[in-house]
Amino acid sequence: MLKQEGYDLMGAAFEVYNVLGYGLAEEIYQQSLEIELGLRKIPFLRKTVVDVFFKGRVLNTKYQPDLLVFGEIVTELKTVKTILPEHQAQLFNYMRICNKQVGYLINFGAANDLEWKRYIVSDLHAANAVPDSNCSS
Repeated sequence: MLKQEGYDLMGAAFEVYNVLGYGLAEEIYQQSLEIELGLRKIPFLRKTVVDVFFKGRVLNTKYQPDLLVFGEIVTELKTVKTILPEHQAQLFNYMRICNKQVGYLINFGAANDLEWKRYIVSDLHAANAVPDSNCSS
């Protein structure tokens, strides 16, 4: 499921890590990855504000995934020593709100290598997804 697209995304992320190394601010990696994705002609949306609904009514709470790549891959960027369960939970929330089955958690903060995890949620369907989401390409 979206294997080539994920491979392309990670190729861009590895290029950013190889050029910048680790330990910079998350926003530097965000902007650099956006430039790299653009150079590779990979479509993405940046920090799109996503409304959350309950029974057809919009909540005050908004979600803002770092990137939506290829219109299907929810991507969350971090600059921490290691990926923690709360980072995974954040990504899963974004995936559910956006009704997307594929997510990538990419950590530029690890000292020796780019840390990343790919997640597939196969049980997302109309009954499980949050209705009226505006997370789209």
